[in-house]
Amino acid sequence: MIDTSSYQVIFENNKRWADKKKQQDPRYFEKLAETQMPEYLYIGCSDSRVAAEELMGLDPGKVFVHRNVANLVNGIDLNASSAIQYAVTHLKVKHIIVCGHYNCGGVRAAMLPQDYGLMNPWLRSIRDVYRIHQEELDQIENEDERYDRLVELNIQEQCLNVIKMPCVQERYAEGGLPTVHGWVFDLRTGRLKDLSIDLTSIVNDIHKIYDLTDSKWAVNAELAVTKKVANG
Repeated sequence: MIDTSSYQVIFENNKRWADKKKQQDPRYFEKLAETQMPEYLYIGCSDSRVAAEELMGLDPGKVFVHRNVANLVNGIDLNASSAIQYAVTHLKVKHIIVCGHYNCGGVRAAMLPQDYGLMNPWLRSIRDVYRIHQEELDQIENEDERYDRLVELNIQEQCLNVIKMPCVQERYAEGGLPTVHGWVFDLRTGRLKDLSIDLTSIVNDIHKIYDLTDSKWAVNAELAVTKKVANG
């Protein structure tokens, strides 16, 4: 016999949650069923300990979420690419957040000499991040600290992959949005950390290689930032 009691609890929890929401606001689900207009696209890890809306303190409908192992943005991953395209082109999100977390099992697994079968090509992207930053990482003697730093560098590389996408470049060239952010969630403290990635500097550094908007991308990005500063 298979014990399904823990499975059935989910539906009981759902009923209590729905009843509570209706008590707080009788029109809650009526409003929830309306067209979504989130300002944020959250690209995070599939880890069961990291729930996007909960750690951000936002209600349903405020964040468009895509999650996968180790929060990767792979150019040939149709799932991630489709989510970003939809969020940027149709939902018109203002912010794209790549959020990893310390003690990430995917990041750690990528650095172990083991055969993970179908996961090997996916984890290879993280190995590539290590290769790019090997000099810095090899100087960190403490293994846990080295993995934490790799988590941060992986987030930075995935932000770069977001910026390389044509839909992001095109919309950014139009008016300086969306803004790309790199965050880390610390499971040990429950706190979010903004890596403060400088989008304008990154655009200026890589636009000659990845520019798909006939140089308007970097120029308009600089103008957009200048206007924001001027307008306070």
